[in-house]
Parts: sequence; structure tokens; C-alpha cells
Amino acid sequence: MTEQLDSQLDPPIATHDLSALVIVLLKGVIYQETEAGLWTSLLNLQARVRDYVAVLGLELVLDEAEGYAFLRSRSENEDEAAPKLPRLVARRPLSFTVSLLLALLRKKLAEFDASGGDTRLVLSRGEIVDLIRVFLPDSSNEAKLIDQVDTQLNKIVELGFLRKLKTGANQGKQAAMFEVPRILKAFVDAQWLADFDERLAAYQAQLGADAEAGGAS
Repeated sequence: MTEQLDSQLDPPIATHDLSALVIVLLKGVIYQETEAGLWTSLLNLQARVRDYVAVLGLELVLDEAEGYAFLRSRSENEDEAAPKLPRLVARRPLSFTVSLLLALLRKKLAEFDASGGDTRLVLSRGEIVDLIRVFLPDSSNEAKLIDQVDTQLNKIVELGFLRKLKTGANQGKQAAMFEVPRILKAFVDAQWLADFDERLAAYQAQLGADAEAGGAS
């Protein structure tokens, strides 16, 4: 009788909260800065969330220091004997220029962290254009180059690796400002950065080949 009474006095398991958390995570990233309530619930229920999503072949990536959490597919070689499940979180193929921009932004974030300054890396549209300009073929059409970069920036914002900041109503595209979210560190790791120079050489070789092919056509 005492055990039954104690169980009735215990707070109920937050099944609704658990389901809500998993649904939000399946849709995207939870940030501590913008979703404080969800973040607190996730910290309290993270063990149950991990068990919940493991059934779906997913794992929870949660970085308390940086303040973000998301789901990703579990590595296929973690348990080679286990049956292969369909991917619930689809892989998104990235264009060559988007991949290059992500690499450059990640390197900029590493340099920014090393400087020990502010915790938020904010770049102007012009600064991002300058980052990639030196790796693209020479072009006399500046407007076309900027339009191409704008297209890739919009894609990166859509992917969640850049956050466009609000500017004044009278300020045009040239004054656009972007914050580089720290979640980018989870997708482009330190080992990847160690090979960055080699990768950039490969990027430049590919860009040169694409330019020659375009000229030939």
C-alpha cells in the first residue's frame, strides 16, 4: 500500500513533453538561445530522448557548451550485424560552391575562436564574398559573381549554417549581415580542418577544370 501511495505522489512521466521534443528534433535543430523552454526539457529528458530515437536508427547530438542539439543517423558501421534501416534523416547533396563556402566559414569560425574575442561571429555579405572570391575563376562580371554567391548564401541559410540578421528597412542587400551558428562545428570537425589546405587545393583544381570546360563549350 505504501509503495502504491508513493507512486501516486510521484510526478507523472512527461510523455507529451518527450513526444514534442522528438517531433521538434525531427524537424531541425533546437537552440538554447532561441528555444529556452524546449532546451530545458531536453536537458531533463535527454536520456529518454536518446533511447526513443535509437529505435529509429538515430542519435542525439547535444552540445551544452555551444547550446544546440540535433538528430543524425547512426553510423552504419557501429553494429555491422544489425539489420540496415532506411534513413529517416535524408542526406542532402551540396553543390560544389556551397561546400566551399561552408569550409571557408568553418575556418573563419576556428580563427575567430582562437582570437578569444566575442562569442558570436558576424560577417557582412561583402566579407563573405571576399572569402570565396580568391578561390573562384577570375571574372570581369562582378554583378554576376555576387548574384551567384547570394544564391549559395540563401541555400546555406536554408540549411541552418548561416543566420541572416535583421537590418534597417532602408539598407539594401549590400548591407546584409550574417551570423555563423556554432553548430557548423559539429558538421565540419577539427580533423577535417587539419586537411583544409589539401582540400582547398582540390577545390581550386576542380574550379579550374570547370572553368576550362565552360570556356570550351
